Amino acid sequence: MKIKILPFFMLLFASFLLKGQDIRVIELKFEGAKRTKISFVKNLVDVKEGMLLDSVQMNRDILRLKRLPSISHAYYEIKNLANETCEVAYVIEENFTLIPFANLFSSSNDDFAFRIGLQEFNSFGRNITLGAFYQYDNYSSFGLSVRAPYLFSNKLGLAVNYNNFTTLEPVFFQDDTADYKYNNTGFELLGLYELNFKNRIELGFSFFTEDYEYVEGATGVGVPLNLNVDKHLFKFIYDYNSLDYFYHYLEGFRSQLNLQYVGSTNTNLPEFLIGFNDFTYFKRIGDRGNWANRLRLGLASNVDSPFAPFTVDNNLNIRGVGNTIDRGTGMVVLNTEYRQTLIDKNKFVLQGNVFVDGGTWRNPAGGFDDLLKSENLRIYPGVGLRFMHKRVFNAIFRIDYGYGITKDGDNGIVFGIGQYF
Repeated sequence: MKIKILPFFMLLFASFLLKGQDIRVIELKFEGAKRTKISFVKNLVDVKEGMLLDSVQMNRDILRLKRLPSISHAYYEIKNLANETCEVAYVIEENFTLIPFANLFSSSNDDFAFRIGLQEFNSFGRNITLGAFYQYDNYSSFGLSVRAPYLFSNKLGLAVNYNNFTTLEPVFFQDDTADYKYNNTGFELLGLYELNFKNRIELGFSFFTEDYEYVEGATGVGVPLNLNVDKHLFKFIYDYNSLDYFYHYLEGFRSQLNLQYVGSTNTNLPEFLIGFNDFTYFKRIGDRGNWANRLRLGLASNVDSPFAPFTVDNNLNIRGVGNTIDRGTGMVVLNTEYRQTLIDKNKFVLQGNVFVDGGTWRNPAGGFDDLLKSENLRIYPGVGLRFMHKRVFNAIFRIDYGYGITKDGDNGIVFGIGQYF
């Protein structure tokens, strides 16, 4: 028993001596940064020249750096100098950040669909993300985005998005389905603010126009064949992030809350409130395993409308279920998967995974007991592969196959860029 306790007291004693020495940082260097501006990184970290050496503060700086898209890994080195001073070097391994991407999927009517785009995650060496995409999903769509979380200071930034999005959208009512050509054109502006190391908020608004044009399928009394509605949206996002990163491995907990108010100029698409929270938890298993979990809880104004906001969809929540097969005004979704690294070379990683996706939905104008009804429950286990590049940000090509084991279960393959969650 005494032998087990001894290392703890030795570590405590060493920490006490280190603190008692009051070693001062007289030089702070950044090594390995090629495209990332040193001035940007220096402004971002908390350790400054002239401060006392603080390992807790340096560990926090390193984690902050590893969260940046431009940095794949980082660590610090300390060089002791005379007169109780030292030199600290933050060593950075940069990502390649000009990333093309392509997603292949099936549209709601099983036609071939795709999205291609290009994103630069480290524009001007200041971790500003510039992006553009083109999508064909029965119709053409495009979008442009700018995200600069540290535009004004090391805490305050801005995000701007423009989308002209068109697709074939299924609408569900009276146990039947109709297809509408759906267009959403709008502009969004968000302010980004970092409260502290683990807590961030986003606050903003958007103006957009939704257009529904009937194509084919069932119709119903009171369900319009065409709609063109101007809308406005106010959004609040709160992000608590205590994740730790080691290349493609994650450990820790994160909570992301998204609250929105959507105002409308047409009663057929009435105003509503919507909120959802993603709770994610990751655990390292040995040297090559990673257990990943996501719990998504969502609730919206419970209006009796075929245009309910929450969808059951291949690309969002349940792998293998198909694209937009149902809608609801409330949801509970749990995704859990085990990721095992099969090959880990200097730059390339092959990862396999087994997963179970499950969820249930509240029908429009339904009660909370809808969440307990078997006809609203979907459970889809499956397997997948990940092909990764360790020096290219988010360069993860994924392929998953999900198979439904609940009533009227389907099955299918899902392709994508980045981890599913």
